[in-house]
Amino acid sequence: MSADVFLTGKMAAGTVTSRRLSWFLPSFSCRSQCRASLQLRFFFILSVILGTLHGAVADGKTLVLLDNLNIKDTHSIFFRSLTDRGFDLTFKTADDPGLSLIKYGQFLYDHLIIFSPSVEDFGGNINVETITAFIDGGGNVLVAASSDIGDPLRELGSECGIEFDEEKTGVIDHHNYDVSDPGEHTLIVADPENLLKAPTIVGRPTGKPILFKGVGMVADPDNPLVLDILTGSSTSYSFFPDRPITQYPHAVGKNTLLIAGLQARNNARVVFSGSLQFFSDAAFNSPVQKAVPGSERHAQTGNMELAVALSRWVFKEEGVLRVGAVSHHPVGESSPPAAYTITDLVEYSIVIEKLSNGKWVPFDGDDIQLEFVRIDPFVRTYLKKNGGKYSVQFKLPDVYGVFQFKVDYNRLGYTHLYSSTQVSVRPLQHTQYERFIPSAYPYYASVFSMMAGLFIFSIVFLHMKEKEKSE
Repeated sequence: MSADVFLTGKMAAGTVTSRRLSWFLPSFSCRSQCRASLQLRFFFILSVILGTLHGAVADGKTLVLLDNLNIKDTHSIFFRSLTDRGFDLTFKTADDPGLSLIKYGQFLYDHLIIFSPSVEDFGGNINVETITAFIDGGGNVLVAASSDIGDPLRELGSECGIEFDEEKTGVIDHHNYDVSDPGEHTLIVADPENLLKAPTIVGRPTGKPILFKGVGMVADPDNPLVLDILTGSSTSYSFFPDRPITQYPHAVGKNTLLIAGLQARNNARVVFSGSLQFFSDAAFNSPVQKAVPGSERHAQTGNMELAVALSRWVFKEEGVLRVGAVSHHPVGESSPPAAYTITDLVEYSIVIEKLSNGKWVPFDGDDIQLEFVRIDPFVRTYLKKNGGKYSVQFKLPDVYGVFQFKVDYNRLGYTHLYSSTQVSVRPLQHTQYERFIPSAYPYYASVFSMMAGLFIFSIVFLHMKEKEKSE
């Protein structure tokens, strides 16, 4: 690209001239013009590289919607943990008229945090349909509600298989509440035993109880993708704290969800917390003790560890798998043939990696299966870890057709891993059949015995001399 073309393209809007820009580059010699052209090319390439790097850094762009900007200060520890891990947070009030999640068909953010439980209408171009489309497009969402929950969050939860209780209700437990509870028994002390048994989602067990104050949820029983991350105890229920119970509560006992999650079929993740206070600095640093004589007092709650673990999972820092190199070939060879032959001995190998601390490392699992499928699986076997890959040797079935090597790995807390490789299996060629079949040996013996008998009979018949008849 010459200096003339580059600078002409960078001029302000106006008449595009084809004359040499001698007024812009006075008294340039040929050598100086070449040097200027090279410099301009260098700056152009540098700008492209910087743009690419900016796109790479922007992978953690996160939109945070708040009821008011004071939440940024009252929940500063949680937000600081995100920024320390490299997330680019953009804070906006939920009713900001300039809000936009999608522009020109492209998502402006990778993740969405909704800490605005009382919002009645999102501002700008954001609504429940937009957020649902964001999830359908692979975006991840973290939602925190409270007893002042509005209709948009209730509708969003319904779209994801979660049903919130009515506004002004709360989770009540008369046997598991904190000593600092004002008397409504809504400041719940949740036992860590009620957490989902999935360290990938909730982190390593700490033994610390969890402080919760908020609205209750129930899961849609027809939605198998909903995860009961934290449930209430058997004595908990959801109702209005200041009213006598005149009807059956919305949620009772273990069916009362305090925190729920969802991993969609496209691996998009959503976490619903019934409590915004759960993520607050006060809840992170507060001591906790059940209001029961003899109960143990803990200097700090387990809210911070659980909140960080949930954020790592929902924003796909944990539990993300991917398929690396896949290879298959007959045993004793190094490359796959154009078509396999029935009953061939085949070796299949696959590399599976897990995202850990921003780096892809080999995944360690002992329950990964391989299926050799035509319409139904003809072979199903476990893959064994061999160095940095998983491999297995098996014999192809005595059936020809179009088959697939299929690995379909779906485990709690991990993204759905799927790999499919299509191959053809043909019958034996006419030159590949056995010349002598052991099961046919009796027939071979009968043929040769008949031939030998015929030979002996011929000799006897030809040399046999009849006796002359006497007169």
